[in-house]
Amino acid sequence: MRRYGAGTATAAALALLALAGCGTSPGPGGAGDGGGDTGKPTPAARGKGPACVGEDPGSTVHVLRGGGFKLPGGGGVQYADATADGADRTATLRDGATYATGQQQWKVTPGTKVTLSGHTYAVRQVCAHRVTLDPESPEDRTALAAEPASLEPRQSAADDPLCFTTSPAVLKAAAQGFPAKGDTLALLANGGVQRFPTGLSVTVAYVHPGTGTAGLDANCATVPVAGYEDVRAGDTVEFAGVEFEVAALTDNAVRLTRTSD
Repeated sequence: MRRYGAGTATAAALALLALAGCGTSPGPGGAGDGGGDTGKPTPAARGKGPACVGEDPGSTVHVLRGGGFKLPGGGGVQYADATADGADRTATLRDGATYATGQQQWKVTPGTKVTLSGHTYAVRQVCAHRVTLDPESPEDRTALAAEPASLEPRQSAADDPLCFTTSPAVLKAAAQGFPAKGDTLALLANGGVQRFPTGLSVTVAYVHPGTGTAGLDANCATVPVAGYEDVRAGDTVEFAGVEFEVAALTDNAVRLTRTSD
């Protein structure tokens, strides 16, 4: 069982790490220097709260910690880091849907506007496990909410309309592939890949029972869409628009309790 690193457990995803992300320009949040970054997501700031700042109005893009999201127009964005000081929470976003050295990155809080490949998004909510982005353009809203011709995944880049979407039909199909609210999802810690509807796959990267921590990788359309590093019991994680609380960690499995509808 591997220790969590940049990218995913699969060779295809590792190969993606060598590709540059899509171009972007920073919004008023300001640009940072991506050089020297290893591409490894860091654990969310602990014990400093709040878990989330801002409000999610719905129909927004959910960018998961440690993962990337492809956007209309060929752009992409990643949630690379998280900090909190007891009253506020800040996220570091990086351009491109996949990691490459030297990518531009910048810090954001709710209300920040960012421009990605010429498309403007407002940051509505920053959580330890996700950042929500609200597209400014009606055309981008329509493109993100478009229902795909088929809900059948192909485990390739052809799954982009299933993996990077706000479509109610897709999100409903994804949600129905998980246990019901209040029930438990067990992810086996054997290095295997667990697949779900709409193209999502999740892997337990490692479990450290001694420290009570685990790493979870999620991939969709060959893009790492989440990389939860050092999660503990009580932490929130999200996959395909569905939220879970980490319930228990053992040598054999990570158990998640579904908390959202």
